[in-house]
Formats: sequence, C-alpha cells, structure tokens
Amino acid sequence: MLTFMEDNSGLFDSVRSRIVQGRGHIRDRAADYLCYALVDAVVDHYFVALEQFDDYFEMLDEAILSKPHSNQIQEIHRLKREMIVVRRAIWPLREEIGLLVKSSSPLIETETRFYLRDLYDHIIQIIEMVESYRDILGSLHDTCLSSMSQRLNEVMKVLTIIATIFIPLTFIVGVYGMNFAYMPELRWRWGYFMVWGLMILIAVGMAVQFKRRNWW
Repeated sequence: MLTFMEDNSGLFDSVRSRIVQGRGHIRDRAADYLCYALVDAVVDHYFVALEQFDDYFEMLDEAILSKPHSNQIQEIHRLKREMIVVRRAIWPLREEIGLLVKSSSPLIETETRFYLRDLYDHIIQIIEMVESYRDILGSLHDTCLSSMSQRLNEVMKVLTIIATIFIPLTFIVGVYGMNFAYMPELRWRWGYFMVWGLMILIAVGMAVQFKRRNWW
C-alpha cells in the first residue's frame, strides 16, 4: 500500500507507531485494515481541526457584538472559504468509504466492514459539522452587518441631534447678521450677551428635551 502526502505533517505518525510497537491488531490484519487505519487517521485530523473553530467562533461573536468592524466581514468570508475547502475534500471520501462499505469484494474482511461503517458515520459527522459551521458563519455575517448598521444609525442620530440644535442658533445668528441700518437690538448695551444667553438657553433646553425622550 502506498500513501502520498504533500508535506511531512506527521499525519500518519500514530499509524506508524502502532505498526512499529505492535499495538492493536494492525500487524495481524490484512491490507484492508491498514487502509481503514490510514483513512481513520485522516478523519481524526479533520475532527481536531474543526473542533478548534468552536472557541474561535465564540471569540469572533463577542468581538462583533462589542466592536463590529469591516475586517470581521473579511475574516468571516475567509472562514467560509475554508469550510468550502474542507467540504470539497471530505465529500469524495464519503463516497469512496460508502462504496467500500457496500462492496462485496473478498479483499475486504467482514470485521473490517464494521470499522468502515463506523468510519463512514464519522465522515457524515464531519460533513454535518461543516454545514453547521457554515450556518454559524452566515449568522455571524448577518450579526456583524446588523451591528455595524446599528452603530452607524447611532452616530447619525447624534449628528442629527447636533444639527437640529444648531438650526435655531443659525437662524438667530443669521437674523442679526443682516446689514439693516435700523435694528434696535444692535444698539442695546447688553444685546450681545442677551443673544448669547438666548442661544445657550435654546441649546440646553433642546438637549434636555432630547435626553428626556431617550433620543441620545
């Protein structure tokens, strides 16, 4: 039996160790069991890799709720692409192991078929995990967009309130900025301070009113 790997990742070290140390039935069984052991090592590797996403998704969810950012959208898209890669890699394995389970070839012992059925169930679990993670990522994507939109709405609300407060102030300044020759208030001794007092009173009054209505 030949195996090909793109790099020396140590994926089959556990199988190699069982052969060298003579643990289990791997030395006593035929090549079909060795094939099962190798594929089982691959599937276990997928389990370990996928389980690491659980904690990361939790951290990402907390980060989105506390401080949503466009970079998080990019990270979610990257994770979605990773899930697609995993699904494309595991799906053919599901088909092949399914064929071996149903095969009536004399090269596969009856006892090995039980192991293959168990392996097939594990592959199905991985596929379900991938689909579940894709749903979670979709939910995180929607949450991030919603949080960013809500934050933008809050900023716009504050800016709108500030602009609303300045509308009457701008009107007052505009009136007294007109160059008419006869404006009695311009000749008042305390006119300047009265205008300032009026504008401050209007601004504070509007701010208090907005606060009472929980508009900011």
